[in-house]
Amino acid sequence: MTLQSAAPGTRTHAPGLVSHMGPADLEAQLRRDAKEGLTAPDKSIPSKWFYDYTGSMLFDEITRLPEYYLTRAERQILRERAADIVADTRADTMVELGCGLSEKTKLLLDAFKRRGDLKRFLPFDVDGEVLKMAATELLERYPDLQVQGIVGDFERHLEAVKVPGTSLVIFLGSTIGNLNEEQRGSLLAQLSGALKSGDSFLLGMDLVKEVGVIEAAYNDSAGISAAFNLNILSVLNARLNGNFEIGSFEHLARFNPDTEQMEMFLRSTRAQRVRLADLDLEVEFAEGELLHTEISAKFRREGIEQELVSAGLEPRRWWTDAGTNFALSLSSKL
Repeated sequence: MTLQSAAPGTRTHAPGLVSHMGPADLEAQLRRDAKEGLTAPDKSIPSKWFYDYTGSMLFDEITRLPEYYLTRAERQILRERAADIVADTRADTMVELGCGLSEKTKLLLDAFKRRGDLKRFLPFDVDGEVLKMAATELLERYPDLQVQGIVGDFERHLEAVKVPGTSLVIFLGSTIGNLNEEQRGSLLAQLSGALKSGDSFLLGMDLVKEVGVIEAAYNDSAGISAAFNLNILSVLNARLNGNFEIGSFEHLARFNPDTEQMEMFLRSTRAQRVRLADLDLEVEFAEGELLHTEISAKFRREGIEQELVSAGLEPRRWWTDAGTNFALSLSSKL
């Protein structure tokens, strides 16, 4: 269901949601990911499972930390360039991949509101509850906007961005960096295939810079990044009837200069055995053994623009913040 436009200044009802992933789909995917990742020689869990309600709230807190420059830098670019983006794209529909709480998105929505072009906003996220919360807040702020949340995995359900009119698809926060090069190529190709002539794609990327600055953003003094990382064990405990002892793991985040990416792990502080009853699975951890939870690639302009071109997208605009820490790239369909 898509919401109908309301008279300006009136409050609408709750946003509609279209789900491409029901609870059973999410459960099956988590089971596959957990079983494959925890039985591999190098144990891992995909970072998408960070984002239950607690994880989403912790990440929102991370974005406000002094060490976490990414959000401030991206917000600075959006404040300075939102009007240019709106004028350049002339979109009547905006789609946000991995929207979370859509905080920075309001800078674009405000610019669209001033211009009067935008009719529809489609926030896209794997977490239906966070999506509903964000969409409801946006409806209160933009009561004449049609809002339809899309619950799905942007690595699998990008057909959902095919909508009438002229679209701007946005992918902010350097979430693209959580994918390896092969995954990025697949996602960008799928997105290119879903876009029409005249559609645009706005991509946020963290740039390569001094290693100490990068590493501090993932090792904040308040310990919020550590709590966010460890929360993935709480997700596994809650959803797969696990018995991870959270206090027996510690947060580890370090920059890999060979791949130019941050790598995040949980390190077992002792030899231990963990059981996931719903999978009938027992997992042995040696003291010091790592569980890989996330990558965060850092980009150079020439590299990401080549990836966009290879996917069938034409980079047209490139903006950075004053410190050249972060970039926004605006592309169109080739």
